[in-house]
Amino acid sequence: MSVEGIKTEHLYFARFNNENSVVRLKCLKGKHDSSPPHVLARMEKYLKEEGLKASDEAWLVVDKDQWTEEQLSLLYQWSLRAANYGFALSNPKFEFWLLLHFADGNGVSSSHICTQKLERYLPGYDKGIDSRKISDTMVVAAVKRARQRDNPPCVDWPHTTGTTVYKLVESIQKPIT
Repeated sequence: MSVEGIKTEHLYFARFNNENSVVRLKCLKGKHDSSPPHVLARMEKYLKEEGLKASDEAWLVVDKDQWTEEQLSLLYQWSLRAANYGFALSNPKFEFWLLLHFADGNGVSSSHICTQKLERYLPGYDKGIDSRKISDTMVVAAVKRARQRDNPPCVDWPHTTGTTVYKLVESIQKPIT
């Protein structure tokens, strides 16, 4: 997966790379280039160099932030190119997905409010997260809350407060056949 963030997303998704997992996640990150076109460029470079096995998936993970509809549309259009491509967006930011592990996310109308609400559950939160503080039960609850908010399911990405990261997490957790 190619992610926008430098720290948070990598730390969160590391929880799915453990000795019991049959899935292996690789987060592609940039140093400072976090715009949607850069996230996409990292993925395209990786796919060109490494390719994908039939059972692999490639996901782009970004925040809504200040990015334009045009920038986000590039990522969404890319995700339609193949059945094993995905696009997960959190609006206003990835921390909204984290908040859903603890609460329903009501009342989040800005990035700042999202951070304030998350700090109630993770005091001192500063982009780093100890993924051991997030249990499997909390992940299940976050998926359920995100799915409830995404009703009816958005076609492309959440244009209001919401997240489609739950779709990526469901894909990670689905049984391998």
